[in-house]
Parts: sequence; structure tokens; C-alpha cells
Amino acid sequence: MKNFASMMKQAHELQGRMAEMQAEMERTRVEGQSGGGLVVLTVNGKGDLVGVKIDPSLATPEEVEILEDLIVAAHTDAKAKVERLLQEKMKGLTGGLPLPPGLKLF
Repeated sequence: MKNFASMMKQAHELQGRMAEMQAEMERTRVEGQSGGGLVVLTVNGKGDLVGVKIDPSLATPEEVEILEDLIVAAHTDAKAKVERLLQEKMKGLTGGLPLPPGLKLF
């Protein structure tokens, strides 16, 4: 029964560390860029878009389609960075314990 109590204590500690990590990720800001920095999007650690910077040279009617593509590319870049950051943090949190692929923790 001692092993079960110890395991429950570890699970509770992990739950607390997980909540801390989630709060930290929400405060984290990551930038994604495209077009050599002409478009920069900022997302939080949950992947929510929180900021957009667009070079004024792209703000012409002839450049709208290019601008749309650059926004999508910058968002993809930012989301990939958030995913890598989350994986690194999870690896540290779980002590390198492999988690099933596709497991969404938040």
C-alpha cells in the first residue's frame, strides 16, 4: 500500500507542475516570421494569435494575395515553434518519460 500512496503523491506533484507549466505557456510569447520578416505574428504558448506586424510595403491592393500567404506562413512558423517549446517543457516535466504521440495535455 506504501507504493500506491507514493504513486498518488507523485501524480499529485506532477499535476501541480503541469498546472504551473500551462500558466507559463500562456504567458510565453513566440514570434513566427515570413517573407524575410515582412510579416511577424506573435502567438502565446497555447497558439492563440496575440500580435501582428506587417511591413507597410505590403499594404497595397496589388500585394493582398501575397500578404495573405505570408500571414498564413508566419502563423505556421509560430505554431511550430510553440509545439517544439511545449515538447521540450513536457520532456523536462515528465523526466523524459515518453508520452503517446498526439497526446494533447491542453
